[in-house]
Amino acid sequence: MAEQSIHGMWSSRLIFVLAAAGSAVGLGNIWRFPYVTAENGGGAFVLVYLGCIALIGVPIVIAEVVLGREGRQSPINTMAELSRRSGRSTFWQVVGWMGAGTGFIILSVYSVIAGWVMAYVVRMASGDLAGVDAASAGAAFEGFTQDATSVLGWHTLFMILTMFIVARGVGRGIEVAVKYLMPALFFLLSMLVVYSVVTTGPAFAEGLAFMFSFKFEQLSWAAVLLAMGQAFFTLSLGMGTMMTYGAYMPSKASIPRTAAMIAVLDTSVAIMAGIVIFPLVFANDLTSSSGPGLMFVTLPIAFGQMTGGQIFGTTFFVLVSFAAVTSSISMIEPACAWLVERTRLSRPKVAALLGAIAWLLGLGSAFSFNYWNDLQLIGGLNFFESMDYLANNIMLPLGGMLIALFTGWVVDRSIVRHQMSVSDASLTFFLWIVRVVAPTAVFVVFVMTLLR
Repeated sequence: MAEQSIHGMWSSRLIFVLAAAGSAVGLGNIWRFPYVTAENGGGAFVLVYLGCIALIGVPIVIAEVVLGREGRQSPINTMAELSRRSGRSTFWQVVGWMGAGTGFIILSVYSVIAGWVMAYVVRMASGDLAGVDAASAGAAFEGFTQDATSVLGWHTLFMILTMFIVARGVGRGIEVAVKYLMPALFFLLSMLVVYSVVTTGPAFAEGLAFMFSFKFEQLSWAAVLLAMGQAFFTLSLGMGTMMTYGAYMPSKASIPRTAAMIAVLDTSVAIMAGIVIFPLVFANDLTSSSGPGLMFVTLPIAFGQMTGGQIFGTTFFVLVSFAAVTSSISMIEPACAWLVERTRLSRPKVAALLGAIAWLLGLGSAFSFNYWNDLQLIGGLNFFESMDYLANNIMLPLGGMLIALFTGWVVDRSIVRHQMSVSDASLTFFLWIVRVVAPTAVFVVFVMTLLR
């Protein structure tokens, strides 16, 4: 086993935790988790979600990091190398290819949405959204997304920022970004929680009750499947990110403890986001929603009507921008690492090349709300929706399921034991989870999602 990756190493376990948590913390924590929690049983949903994190999320994080730290290469080369060392077919490197491709597709879509977020930082700071009502907030968002030039400009700016960080490498680029952006993200989120407590009055308790009261009657089988899917998707599993970041992880750091810390940080951000959002929604008699409607219509109304709303609304969108950046750099890193290993191109050239391709693919998503609004691809979905469906509903769960099976059934048990440094009993339990429980659960979510 190589002691260091050719791409560099994290300077400490804390940096790895921040980087991995930064990859996991993204738009889904802020615009999806609070809403699906509130609508599917509140505290009851949270309990099921935490159980799914423990039985699906954390074990697959551990599996990816074990593979990454043992291989010390990109996911593609790591899967091939560990297959050879375990006396198995190198066909398993297809899983690495799938993961790199998935991250690439998601980045092309993500960059467009992140561009919207950056645009709203400016719009909120300038006072354009001060005092908006539902009609004007909706019209403002629709008008912005229909302005292809503006959407394209912000998409371009975000992609340039992402590629600049990736081009600087592990130590001088990604580590520096997460070292400052992640603490800033938690600081800003804490400020917004305090703001929510101080300004929403009785609505704060109402918002907490909406999100966290135990409504077991709403906890349907569909809600359980939703919790399983959220637990899987929220941790950036299935696209090789954790494997790639694991390749840069110090040898002495405990993988199980580190994986648990990542899950705790990721879940904390999602819960704190709900604590911020729902009291604001109830304080302004607004209708709760999920997705773009919550982020770009409902919250601007709330901030626009409250004391200090311009300042704290700007803070909120800066916070979301930070989350978007730390996620986006992780999406392209697996492909970037492989190209650096495979070719003689420097990392800046590889980053520029991949960024240009992702940017071009992202044009389809950027134009889905204007020029190509009527273009339909998968099942009547537009380009933006089709790319999101392909990556999140098909490629990610397949990748996560295969990584679990590869770790549990293909990789030599001595490799897993060496990397995890746990007792035989703990190792046996972990292998049972990644061999049976986790892949079965992901498969069920995968099938049920396709049948919906």
